[in-house]
Amino acid sequence: MKICSWNINSVRLRINSVLEYLAQTKPDLLALQEIKCQDHEFPYDAFCEVGYPHMHVTGQKGWHGVAFVSRHPIEILPSLDFCRRAESRVQAIKINETIVWNLYIPAGGDVPDRLENDKFDHKICFYEALIAALKNWDSNSALIVCGDFNIAPGENDVWSHKQMLKVVSHTPLELEVFEQLMRVGQFVDPFRETTPSSEKLFSWWSYRAADFRKSNRGLRLDHILLNPKAAELYPIRSAYIHDEVRSWTQPSDHAPIVAHLD
Repeated sequence: MKICSWNINSVRLRINSVLEYLAQTKPDLLALQEIKCQDHEFPYDAFCEVGYPHMHVTGQKGWHGVAFVSRHPIEILPSLDFCRRAESRVQAIKINETIVWNLYIPAGGDVPDRLENDKFDHKICFYEALIAALKNWDSNSALIVCGDFNIAPGENDVWSHKQMLKVVSHTPLELEVFEQLMRVGQFVDPFRETTPSSEKLFSWWSYRAADFRKSNRGLRLDHILLNPKAAELYPIRSAYIHDEVRSWTQPSDHAPIVAHLD
């Protein structure tokens, strides 16, 4: 099973890029974030035409939104209550008896203070709700969580650990809450299972850089995580970030990430 997660930053604007990517890589399941459209505006027909007829769309007018696109049948599960603002940021499905969550976690604004910045508090509240749900998770049930987490958790998941400690996405509180998420969920990170923690690994680069490869001030904000039962059922074959997609015409600022599981 090949699972892909991609913050597409408007699926309608970049539908040609998505279709080209699917043709090249042929994932079984694609989880999209920040689709920026309502359910009825989603390009269903385009995905059906290229062999992805099974979809679950949770849209919102102009902002946010998440979607699953699959080559195989999926069972749509009830929505998860992690977002206190009722924004379209969360969805769940079952595929091959495995539950998969698609998350677009809030970015958190610019000020890393819960009292001074409600956006940052919203982000941490989202994580707290997510962690609370995982505390009650049945250990015999396979779970894969993927999406744009908006936290780069490791020292080499950011271009400069020292400088980024003061910037939302890598602040001490965020690193602490992400570590708690990993501990409570007992998650396996396929990307750090297959790439040493000493090696830089990014999935996002700012639009501000004229040449993102030259400056390479990236962050690894996108993740695919496996709980122990999922890791037992699906040994990791490979995990990689398709950073070349970031250089395509009119790209998203995120590159697609893929976990290839046996």
